[in-house]
Amino acid sequence: MIIPLLIGALIKTFAPQVITIGSFSTALMQGTLTILAVYYVCIGSTISLASTPYVLKKGGALLVAKIGMAMLLVFLISRFSPNNTFLGISTLAILAAMNDTNGGLYMALLGQYGRNKDVASYAIQSIESGPFLTMLVLGVTGLAHFPILAFVAAIAPLLLGVLLGNLDPSLRDWLGKASPIMIPFFAFALGISINLSSIGKAGLSGIALGVGVVVFTGIALIIMDRLTGGDGVTGLAAASTAGNAVAVPAAIAVLAHQYIPIVPQATVQVATAIIVTALLVPLVTSGWARLVNGKKVESKDEQFTQQQQLNVQPQSEQAAS
Repeated sequence: MIIPLLIGALIKTFAPQVITIGSFSTALMQGTLTILAVYYVCIGSTISLASTPYVLKKGGALLVAKIGMAMLLVFLISRFSPNNTFLGISTLAILAAMNDTNGGLYMALLGQYGRNKDVASYAIQSIESGPFLTMLVLGVTGLAHFPILAFVAAIAPLLLGVLLGNLDPSLRDWLGKASPIMIPFFAFALGISINLSSIGKAGLSGIALGVGVVVFTGIALIIMDRLTGGDGVTGLAAASTAGNAVAVPAAIAVLAHQYIPIVPQATVQVATAIIVTALLVPLVTSGWARLVNGKKVESKDEQFTQQQQLNVQPQSEQAAS
């Protein structure tokens, strides 16, 4: 995600004439929305309507926790800050970073520290993908106004993917595998819109945004996880920012033009938050797992190594005898 984004930003900063070279090259560099539309169809295909009640309850609870915390922070900032920013971080960047969970990281952490049955709850949380929920929060808090048709247009590709994936399991498998392929391409196209000379202190504020995502959404997610029968580990594993969240500011600005001037800075802040949460969430989740279990939580690698030693030892003793 980050390397293609940086390559695009370097082209925009030092060789902007390349962007208008024409033909397929220009189409690739300016095709953010088209690539994202395909991505949302693919990610929507992975959402199963046949989810069990437990998956609906757990996934829905975590979804509400993240959105609720993001909405609360944005409401408070818009109430007390005249320019809708806090520490140089716009409400748009906050919503984009908090409204989307890193699914791969979530499932990997649950495989190591959590419960297998909670992994499936990401099927519900994947509804966060795309600008729809950010549009919804901005509309509810009065920070932007979107026509009903804009909401329909934003979620239609995701719904199309849901329909295709549930009509044919083979389509779900095929389209689901394609979604990760899209990420570097729309990251590159997004980078083309970023001039490195104009981002200023976005890096430092992006670090603050990433820490804020882990702290604020982490607290809400622990509480909600415990209320639904968990120990908080599943909740903390979801306190991250997904890679595709970096595209949300630009997507919102297409519909709400007042956000166009802050898109470059918000994009860099969200991109930084992605890295920060990817580093912090595994540390915090493993620490919390050790705390609630009252003992050291062994990784899968450690368990595998110990099992291999147990399997090999008798054979070695037999050979020695």
